[in-house]
Amino acid sequence: MDPRIEKLSDLLVTYSCDVQPGDRVLITYEGECCRNLARQLIKDVYKAGGLPYTEIRDSAITREVLLGCTEEQLKFADECSLAQMKGMQAYIAIRAGENTSELSDVPSEKLNLYYRMTQPTLDYRVNETKWVVLRYPNASMAQLAGTSQEAFEDFYFDVCTLDYNKMSRAMDPLVDLMNRTDRVRIKGPGTDLEFSIKGVGAIKCDGLRNIPDGEVYTAPVRESMNGRISYNTPSEEQGFTYENIVFDIKDGKIINATANDTERINQLLDTDEGARYFGEFALGVNPYILQPMKDTLFDEKICGSFHLTPGMCYEDAPNGNQSAIHWDLVMIQRLDFGGGEIWFDDVLIRKDGIFLPEDLQQLNPEALK
Repeated sequence: MDPRIEKLSDLLVTYSCDVQPGDRVLITYEGECCRNLARQLIKDVYKAGGLPYTEIRDSAITREVLLGCTEEQLKFADECSLAQMKGMQAYIAIRAGENTSELSDVPSEKLNLYYRMTQPTLDYRVNETKWVVLRYPNASMAQLAGTSQEAFEDFYFDVCTLDYNKMSRAMDPLVDLMNRTDRVRIKGPGTDLEFSIKGVGAIKCDGLRNIPDGEVYTAPVRESMNGRISYNTPSEEQGFTYENIVFDIKDGKIINATANDTERINQLLDTDEGARYFGEFALGVNPYILQPMKDTLFDEKICGSFHLTPGMCYEDAPNGNQSAIHWDLVMIQRLDFGGGEIWFDDVLIRKDGIFLPEDLQQLNPEALK
């Protein structure tokens, strides 16, 4: 077994999910390349005294089901999944599909139905279990990153197995500051936005829920946001790559949305009422992730970035917004992406992707590596 796989598996079992004796752990994966990691996870769950369960997924099969699905069919399927999830203490998902666009030709109404009907299991998993979700390097991911597969694997294992304990300690002052902050202002090319985060609470992501990790998140007070944001990274959602996304926002609601497919993005934002409001605001700090690759688990952690997310809020940073979607859209504020500023209560906190206050400088890339 590749020692890098053994190291990653140990991190997922003992740190991210903190598997204890008797814990039932659902290990789900997609992609043949994940088999060795899945096998090692089973060994390590047993070693920790847990009980592993497995599930294999295939997006091509899911596509066929969704093309002809009914609401009753999806509801029953989710009831089965929820019953299984309620028996689990931990959940590990490895994703390495061969085609990231496999669902691109599924009609929007079918995809929206699917996300609504599977929401109960997702909510239970997120709020009631110890969980971690990660990608696994394959040819598809290397293509998205614009590298050879070998080079991407080297990058992947570096970024996924960094010192998360060190990162966690460095995040504490930012969490404290966000917990004390009322007004946020964001400036950048095509962007001038104001909102409040007062009383919502900030949560650090330090390797316990996503691998790779590296963000601190909260949520905007639901109806406090006003202004415009022009995202500068592409985002793949429901099998389609959106680019040049611009939102005009009034009293928390997206009142105008444009993109490379304006009709399609508005259909997505019309999934339900909450899809046009925001459920998360987060700062990305992973020093090894510098370029977008249309993979949310990586892109939302980009050093010098933030993401502002239409849709569902998290239970531990609640602003009351409910939705079947949670779409992490990323804006990078480093100088090589046009720069930008983040202000907390009229104090400049980050400029061009670099934290300025002394107690936050430990989150800058050279300090974290």
